[in-house]
Amino acid sequence: MKSNSCPLVALIGRPNVGKSTLFNRITRRRDAIVDPTPGVTRDRHYAQASWEEYAFMLVDTGGIEEVDGPDTDQFSDHIRTQALQAVEEADVILLLLDGRQGVLPGDHEIVNLLRRAKKEIFFVVNKIDSPEIETELLTPFWELGVPELWALSGDHGYGFRTLMEALAEKLGASEAPPELPEGTIRLAFLGRPNVGKSSMVNAIMGQERMVVSDISGTTRDSVDTLLSRDQYTYLLIDTAGIRRKGKTKDKLEKFSILKALKALSRCDIAVVVIDAEEGITEQDTKVIGYTQDHGRALLILINKWDLIQDDKKKQDWLLEDVRLATNFIPFAPVFRVSAKTGSGIKRIFPEVGKIHRQFHQRFSTSALNRLLEAATLHHEPPMYRGRRLKLYYTTQLDSAPPTFVVIANFPKGIHFSYQRYLTNRFREGLGLDRIPVRLFFRERSGRSKR
Repeated sequence: MKSNSCPLVALIGRPNVGKSTLFNRITRRRDAIVDPTPGVTRDRHYAQASWEEYAFMLVDTGGIEEVDGPDTDQFSDHIRTQALQAVEEADVILLLLDGRQGVLPGDHEIVNLLRRAKKEIFFVVNKIDSPEIETELLTPFWELGVPELWALSGDHGYGFRTLMEALAEKLGASEAPPELPEGTIRLAFLGRPNVGKSSMVNAIMGQERMVVSDISGTTRDSVDTLLSRDQYTYLLIDTAGIRRKGKTKDKLEKFSILKALKALSRCDIAVVVIDAEEGITEQDTKVIGYTQDHGRALLILINKWDLIQDDKKKQDWLLEDVRLATNFIPFAPVFRVSAKTGSGIKRIFPEVGKIHRQFHQRFSTSALNRLLEAATLHHEPPMYRGRRLKLYYTTQLDSAPPTFVVIANFPKGIHFSYQRYLTNRFREGLGLDRIPVRLFFRERSGRSKR
């Protein structure tokens, strides 16, 4: 699957035009089992998606509404800001229009807004359920002066394949990312504003004094730095701060994390930076949740440790607070560091190497099946609707992170607690103690379930 740069596709449109329906149709998974890791933040407005061999990030931007008043073509400032931010970050835009309502006054302004962005835009007229009504419902939208219109029914799927095939062509034609040296370890530094992400990157670069080059990032505020240390090469991706949802304005949190989400799609290891003075916050745990939604390896840095180095009570409280807040990711290493003094930074690199090796590791099917057999002998699968659950065999689907599938007679009958047991056995038996491990169950096809 082609996913090196993971383009961002944004859904734009006014409320109730069917964006969420289309979002769900595009992101529909074929796997019956969804990763049920507890404590992981899952925002339905974001999802990794793919069509054929092309992978992309899909973002539902929420409805763009007009302001009540004499000038109905004007949008409120914060809604306009949301739209502009989404447009600025997106590689491709899907503007959804309502075929049943027809052209509304605000549609002209939205189209003009998008046209000035000079991005790839698909003008999609939704709620067209059949070819018999396509011409009638499409015709009014030509007055918008757009080069092409796409008829669609997000509900029933009419026109969906045609739209997605055209989208895939645009994704395939996007500019390829710069080539990195083979074996480059990619780290994205994430966190709230002012926790010291940029300072940490600068401290790492300043200590090593072996910067090879600067590479322009894929987003305006993302800066990539290629660093050589010993025989290894690292790509350090510095991202903008991830802000929480505003208290006074309906400014959705998602627009402050678009850059970070794109960085997550390009990295091996997410380095989440926490402020030691402020402690771990709810927003920090959300950032950590985003990293696990993307299946990234994770390293947590408690920065500004020098500010509490003489307060043993605060140190103990902070470490315990971090442990409790991250109990759903016990595998993630935690380091106490100071970008200001350089304390603890050199210890990061050996850990990064261990994490990277585990993250990309592959295992033979025979070894995995021996591990599965031992696990089921030690703890037999439970009953399901009066029948014993059977696990036939397992194999590795992917690495980064290591992902395994277990073939079973009744996958839906496997309780989360037993899945967690098996995941822990795989983690222990394979020596994967520093990274996320994904385990899915599928039904054996074409054979008896006995």
